[in-house]
Amino acid sequence: MVIIMLMNKISAMQTIVKNMFRIILIHIIVLLTFVVNAQTWDVPADKKNKTSSFTFTNETQKKGEEIFLKTCVACHGNPGQGNFNKTLNPVPPDIVTDRVQKQTDGELFYKITTGRGLMPSFKNIISDNDRWNIVSYFRSFNKTYKQPPLSVAVDSVKMLAVHIFPEFDPKTNKVSITLKAFEKNDTLVLKNTEVILFAQRYFGILQIDSTRRSGTDGSVIFNFPADLPGDKEGMINCLVKINDEIYGEVEREFSMKSGIPTDKPSLTEKRAMWNVLSKAPVWLLITYTLVVVGIWSFLILIILRIFKINKIGKQKK
Repeated sequence: MVIIMLMNKISAMQTIVKNMFRIILIHIIVLLTFVVNAQTWDVPADKKNKTSSFTFTNETQKKGEEIFLKTCVACHGNPGQGNFNKTLNPVPPDIVTDRVQKQTDGELFYKITTGRGLMPSFKNIISDNDRWNIVSYFRSFNKTYKQPPLSVAVDSVKMLAVHIFPEFDPKTNKVSITLKAFEKNDTLVLKNTEVILFAQRYFGILQIDSTRRSGTDGSVIFNFPADLPGDKEGMINCLVKINDEIYGEVEREFSMKSGIPTDKPSLTEKRAMWNVLSKAPVWLLITYTLVVVGIWSFLILIILRIFKINKIGKQKK
């Protein structure tokens, strides 16, 4: 009987050990999968072959270096010095290594634009041209690099053909924006176009909802915050950023009555003391006036003394 009980306990222990081993094995597989995925970064095929619309020069490299030192060096380190941040996962590469230089210009531009994980997206922070300037700076460390054929730059006149038609529904708090391009006698609907909506605030712009793509009718819908303050009439100034394959990066502004009416004083109305005369204290005005009068009186006195000395000198002669 005792032997049977011992056998049962041993069997139960073996089952527990097997289950623990399976759990540990599953965690190891998941961890390895995460690490592998973190190290690989697939770029869409149509983005790999994308190229700059301008030639890389010493000037573009210098501009790229300035931006790199401001926004990238904290993680990627100084080129060639190996002082990149090794505590991050995945570890950001040194830009002079083959891991970076073997990628196409389009791959580098795509990764700078979209970001991933701990690397932020610079799409709305750094302009399209400046992102290419960063790629130009990367290539300055590759002596064998030859720039591929340039892409056709979008004509600024062509960009002017893009128009937006926003509509706000106060019942659902949704903003519908329709994109159209008017060229000569033809009206084109911008399909599958990337659209980002922002609201103008005191110290910058606030992105509204997520980045969307227009449908087959050229329209896109955003969920607008119901608690966003506007001006006295509830008006909010908005900015739309459009990224289209044909018309390039286009920005359009519009205003709509979609905010909470707020009668807020300007930033200098109540808190300013030095740059608004009506808010300056009396003692400050008196002191300022006395100082100015005193300085001018002293200057006039010096000028009179000079004339007097000159006059005395002439009399002695």
